[in-house]
Amino acid sequence: MKFRALMFGAAVLLAVTLACSLPLVAPTITRPPSAPEYPPTLTPASAPLPQATITLGPYAGLPSAADLAALYQQTNQAVVAILVYGDMAAPHEVDVPIGQGSGFLIDEQGHIVTNQHVVQEAREIEVHFPSGLKTWATLVGTDPDSDLAVLQVEQMPEGVRPLPLGDSDQVRVGEFVVAIGNPFGLTGTMTGGIVSAKGRTLASERVAPTGGAFTAGDLIQTDAAINPGNSGGPLLNLQGEVIGVNRAIRTESFTVMGDAANSGVGFAVPVNIVRRVAPVLIEQGKYDYPYLGISSLADDRMNLKILEALELPTDAIGAYVTCVTPGGPAAKAGVRGAGRCDESGLKPGGDLIVAIDEKPVRTFSDLLSYLINHTQPGQSIVLTVLRSGKEVQIPVTLEARP
Repeated sequence: MKFRALMFGAAVLLAVTLACSLPLVAPTITRPPSAPEYPPTLTPASAPLPQATITLGPYAGLPSAADLAALYQQTNQAVVAILVYGDMAAPHEVDVPIGQGSGFLIDEQGHIVTNQHVVQEAREIEVHFPSGLKTWATLVGTDPDSDLAVLQVEQMPEGVRPLPLGDSDQVRVGEFVVAIGNPFGLTGTMTGGIVSAKGRTLASERVAPTGGAFTAGDLIQTDAAINPGNSGGPLLNLQGEVIGVNRAIRTESFTVMGDAANSGVGFAVPVNIVRRVAPVLIEQGKYDYPYLGISSLADDRMNLKILEALELPTDAIGAYVTCVTPGGPAAKAGVRGAGRCDESGLKPGGDLIVAIDEKPVRTFSDLLSYLINHTQPGQSIVLTVLRSGKEVQIPVTLEARP
């Protein structure tokens, strides 16, 4: 299976992957056996984002056609198409975009949220509103860990309203959601589906000190049809609130042109990360994350065979520490990894993290979710680990990510 980003290569109709560049030929992304941590700060910004309101009532069951039409009418005007122009020395015409994605308006000052991978190689950025207005935009800041970016447009259409931000903590599996964006350059496309799962992980766009990529956690999985070009567009609940930013799809299907096609497994950055990251990007241009300094066995590898090989009880649950980054906070606190971070293979001897600040950790995703939502650099936490059959409490002071 392949993870594909949802930006659309406008010039040659090729999708791009979750790489840090926007190549015209899409490479394959695979997750390594050990998934490095992804612990972003969720410190509330000093100036919270202004919230618009949309008057759509609660729903019991599936929405009607009239409900969906009203939802589209009230939200689509704030969803934009983003055209990216690259380096003038690159082998393409300077007036032809190298890629295209989606975004949405979050305030009255013209700030647009999109994915970082949409704009990371941009020389110039053009934004198209559904009203027909075309305007240039400035890149305000990017966050490779959450794959978010904030733009500011030079002009805004009359009467356009920013989209209200929901609360992704309140999102439930099975809830009906819609995505609006520009799949394959088809502007203003609306699709629907449900929330398939929460707390998923993908590789982030930041390289870890030990090599490979950090892990982006707490993602929302949906079966709403999202495709290349949907990158950066909103995932909405039926009240018209943004609950996530569409980021990637997992697929084994491709079009005749080589584009990744929707297979019903899409991923969105939860809006509560947007709530915290976007104001800081607007104020400072970057966002600092707390750093624990471990790698962990991926959740889908914790089966009975693995537990036996690691000499763990067959009923053991938690985040198994495969390695500890030398000099990092976990190493300073005495957390034990199974081996060096440049080694491969499964080895016994690593700590099994079973709780953080007395909150149970059933999987590595649980650990990431807690770090994302409840910690920041400089904060002290307490890890409870299973070591040689006994529980050990380990205080750790988080640092800023290097």
